Amino acid sequence: MTDEIPEPTRSAWEGLPEQLAERLVQLRQLVLEVARENPAIGPLEETVKWGEPAFLTAASGSGTTVRIHRHKKSPDTYGLYVHCQTDLVERYRQLYDEELTFDGNRAVLFDSKDELPVDAVKHCIAMALTYHLRKRS
Repeated sequence: MTDEIPEPTRSAWEGLPEQLAERLVQLRQLVLEVARENPAIGPLEETVKWGEPAFLTAASGSGTTVRIHRHKKSPDTYGLYVHCQTDLVERYRQLYDEELTFDGNRAVLFDSKDELPVDAVKHCIAMALTYHLRKRS
C-alpha cells in the first residue's frame, strides 16, 4: 500500500475544513506506519465503509477494522473508530484515560486544534490492528 491517498478516501474528506482534513491525513499516516512497523499486521486494505475511510487487515486477519473520520457531533472533532463489540476502547481507557478522549465503546476522539498524542495513538492503532492475534492466544 502506498501513502498516496486513494480517490475514495479523498472523496470522503471532500469539503471538510482544511485543519480537520490535515489532521485526518496525519492520523491516516499513523495507521499506515503502525502497519508497516509490525510484520504480523501485514498489508492493509484501505476502503470506505459507511462513508468513512477504513483500514482492514484482510491479508493477515490480525485485527479489527479501523475507521477515521470527522465526528458527526462536532465540526472540529475527528476520531479513530473501532468495532463497538470489541473491548478496545475499554482497554484504551485503562491505559490512556488522562491523555485521550473517548466516545462510548467505539471511538477515540481528537480536537483538530490540538496536536495528536502520537505515541498513545500509535499504541491504540496497534492494539486494534492486532486485536485478533490477542484473541487467538
